[in-house]
Amino acid sequence: MEAKPPIKVAALCGSLRKRSYNCGLLRSAIELSKESMEGVEIEYIDISPLPMLNTDLEVNGTFPTAVQAFRTKILEADSILFASPEYNYSVTAPLKNAIDWGSRPPNVWADKAAAVVTAAYDLSAGGAQYHLRQIGVYIDLHFINKPEIFVNAYQTPAKFDRDGNLIDEAVKEKLKELLLALQAFTLQLKAT
Repeated sequence: MEAKPPIKVAALCGSLRKRSYNCGLLRSAIELSKESMEGVEIEYIDISPLPMLNTDLEVNGTFPTAVQAFRTKILEADSILFASPEYNYSVTAPLKNAIDWGSRPPNVWADKAAAVVTAAYDLSAGGAQYHLRQIGVYIDLHFINKPEIFVNAYQTPAKFDRDGNLIDEAVKEKLKELLLALQAFTLQLKAT
């Protein structure tokens, strides 16, 4: 029996901070996919080069170079893994900007599976995750329902080291469960 090609997951972090705990969650997901999962390839997609959405930058149906490169990466992905803190009960401005660029016609998010993880000050970051899910409805992005991952980044014992890397084994295990759910849902969507 021929092996199926792995699903390609585009990983986007809503935080631009160098030692971001949310980026640490994505680094851990990438590590887990390489070490203990078959059939999943995760690529981190840097959203920091994207200009603020301005349709004046679209000329004759083309996008700025950084935007086109980003859109191509999303289009080539089978699913999306978001990691984002919550700012003012919503997703961060850089993440919303990336989503908006991707949704410009033709929408590159459509019919993809998605999952979201959050590291925050406390467990009040549900607003960002739920707002992201609402945005997903409009852009035809389909989120897995469970497991939900909200990591209290400041709780003891420490969940992250000084460089923002995830060190908590229980959270890593939960992250692996999320990746397996995303993989299964992605395959389900691709089969339809």
